[in-house]
Amino acid sequence: MSAKIKVENVIAGYGDSIILNGVSLDLAESEFAGIIGPNGSGKTTLLRTISRSLAPVSGCVKLDSKNIYNINAREYAKKVAVVPQETLIAFDFSVLEVALMGRSPRLGTFSMESSRDVEIALDALSKTGTAHLKDRPINALSGGERQRVLMARALAQEPDVLLLDEPTSHLDISFQFEIMDLVKSLNKERGLTVLAVLHDLNLAAQYCDRLMVMGQGTIQADGLPENVITSENIRKVYSAEVWVRRHPTTQRPYIISGVSPKSNKPGKNFDKPIHVHVVGGGGTAAPIFAKLVRRGYKVTSGVLNYSDADQEVADALDIKYVQQQLFAQITSEAHAKHLHIMKTADVVVLTDVPMGNGNMLNIEAVRDAARSGKKAIVFKPDAIDERDFTSGKAAGVVKEILEAGGIKSDSVDELLRELDRLAG
Repeated sequence: MSAKIKVENVIAGYGDSIILNGVSLDLAESEFAGIIGPNGSGKTTLLRTISRSLAPVSGCVKLDSKNIYNINAREYAKKVAVVPQETLIAFDFSVLEVALMGRSPRLGTFSMESSRDVEIALDALSKTGTAHLKDRPINALSGGERQRVLMARALAQEPDVLLLDEPTSHLDISFQFEIMDLVKSLNKERGLTVLAVLHDLNLAAQYCDRLMVMGQGTIQADGLPENVITSENIRKVYSAEVWVRRHPTTQRPYIISGVSPKSNKPGKNFDKPIHVHVVGGGGTAAPIFAKLVRRGYKVTSGVLNYSDADQEVADALDIKYVQQQLFAQITSEAHAKHLHIMKTADVVVLTDVPMGNGNMLNIEAVRDAARSGKKAIVFKPDAIDERDFTSGKAAGVVKEILEAGGIKSDSVDELLRELDRLAG
């Protein structure tokens, strides 16, 4: 039988330092919830308050509708197990002895462990990949090994609720996934209620069904991972700019660091900031986007395919472009929108994008812009034959761009120097 936890307007801290400022939450039976947030936000303090290792200044924590301080300590331990962040143990017990400590709440006073208790402890060690260490002294193990033994001790309690404080912080990546897979399976198969403090936002998003973001001692956001892991929430709580994407297999959100989209504004270094329009695709424009934005240029782009690397970076940097479906030929409607965006550009850049019949309208748009008098820069034109899949048609268009005054550029740095020169 699982259990539910209710935190009601808890204020808690250490001495005169208040860390939690009126935190409230409901954790339902069989729920797998994660707590994320920057250092010092109150994550561990909240977990310690729920685990009875830190009494609140005011407010209360309830387990199955009962104040946890009105529950006998042994009865509480039968229901709630804790895996702490610290892994050092004062005495040099063997690994098996540490796992057997999880059976203590279920033993009578002065009772010894039965063969059944030993069997449960060994099973817990096996599940955490530490059974082969059962006779080793706990303090002779690495931090990651101790972490897994403490997880085994918690599992040996056979709890209804599992509280985890950064359970993967000392683990190699393979064991991180093994431990989280184990916890997830126990949550699904046995209805174990899980509340985990997690430092790795991507790990939290992939495993937890609900996330709570702590910031300044309160819960700043609470809900499904896809509603909580957003660029806006990360910016608000962590003061960091990230790109949020969907995992291609799980469809859960994941984040990668990136350039601040706020920087896609006219640069302060130029008396007359110029507008650079980049025509690319297939990931060829992404590094150019990033460097142009960092230097303060106004940047737009042409027609980009959905899920193309250039499209994702353009989204992350708030670069205006025209989107179409992957592998689709550019439509007349998309082409018209592209020409409208490019109309106000001062400089048009054609990257070393592979050229096929599907994107010829993009390349012809650059040629027409050059013929109309716009500055055009062609990236690596001498290697056009290696990426021309139009039987020479694209190479001919590139030649026409150069004949209309287009400038060659063989590297991103060279491209930037030319743009800086044009910007004056």
